[in-house]
Amino acid sequence: MALGTKNRHKQTADLCKEHLRTAYPTQRVLVADFIAEIEKTGKAQDITEWAQFTDLSRNTADMLKRVDERFQRWLKGEE
Repeated sequence: MALGTKNRHKQTADLCKEHLRTAYPTQRVLVADFIAEIEKTGKAQDITEWAQFTDLSRNTADMLKRVDERFQRWLKGEE
């Protein structure tokens, strides 16, 4: 994987995680659980999983909207 791709994946992951932490400050534990479920932990950790929320247009607003929708479904137990 090229260095640019790795940086892009890290930026996407950081942006999504920061958005969740900012948008849901009263649900910090649930946000942490959701983040761990998306990217796993330890040796299985894979930040590229956040790429599932992006599309070819790389529109940040749309990406964050998809993250919010997925988090809401996860909270309701639909995931």
